[in-house]
Amino acid sequence: MAKASKKAAAKKPANRPAVKKKAAAKQAGRKSGPIFPVMALIGIGLIGSSIARIARREKLVGRIQVATRRKETAAEARKLKLADDIGTDMARAVRNADFVVLCTPVGANADVMTAIAPHLKPGAIVSDVGSVKQAVIRDIAPLLPKGMHLVPAHPVAGTEHSGPAAGFAELFRGRWCILTPTPDTDRAAVAKVAEFWRRCGSQVEEMSADHHDKILAITSHLPHLIAYTIVGTATDLEESIKSEVIKFAAGGFRDFTRIAASDPTMWRDVFLNNREAMLEMLQRLQEDVSFLQRAIRWGEGDKLFDLFTRTRAVRRALIDAKQA
Repeated sequence: MAKASKKAAAKKPANRPAVKKKAAAKQAGRKSGPIFPVMALIGIGLIGSSIARIARREKLVGRIQVATRRKETAAEARKLKLADDIGTDMARAVRNADFVVLCTPVGANADVMTAIAPHLKPGAIVSDVGSVKQAVIRDIAPLLPKGMHLVPAHPVAGTEHSGPAAGFAELFRGRWCILTPTPDTDRAAVAKVAEFWRRCGSQVEEMSADHHDKILAITSHLPHLIAYTIVGTATDLEESIKSEVIKFAAGGFRDFTRIAASDPTMWRDVFLNNREAMLEMLQRLQEDVSFLQRAIRWGEGDKLFDLFTRTRAVRRALIDAKQA
């Protein structure tokens, strides 16, 4: 009996880690193996190349096909070995693809869909990475052939850099990816796209397209517009002052220049395609600036102190949420 008891005790610890690991994986909802046999990326800049890198590293797809507008960009992507097939032919890229991701500026969506729609595989899922979602649905949905599925997505991640070399596999880790399917979007397609982004390292949230556009107008679009404006104001100063602005740039101005170095085509399209939400947020900003202007003019330090205290709390909340 003593020997049998010792044997059981010896076996128990050996089995426990495997059971725990299996239970943890089940609880996290993790899956292994490719989610899609073939993925096509239209555009291979910062976001597209980052998707290609993480998808290949984590084996999220069996094959990656890429199309980009410029031959030079395609050559750079081939040199970096970002995909199995890279060129400038969009029809070739989407052929046989189960998952097609548009990584182009929002303003190009209609033209891209017109070009690829006749060549899409039956049942294919079409998605995107745009920062505006109502415009995506407006421009893509009417051109989508019957039997295809549109699942708009917005990975809320990025840097001021662009091009195939700017991407990196960890770009999406710990960041949010927002999905904005319409009420009639196939739920199985939504689930597959959500799983793809989770395995890229993102946290996934669903919301309506109009709600997304209002939220992003204040959290992303307006800050970029402010940055472009402030840096633009600095460049319009007299030459003698402008040189000193560059020489003595403080941390705040440096942060604005980093944001203002973002891709101009992409942000032009974002502002124009989220016009209503942007104008609403700009109106609110103008009212708040007028309030501050009056407080400074009349020496109302208590109002300034109250605002600065409240905004400081927002920064702490971002840090606590691991988004800063």
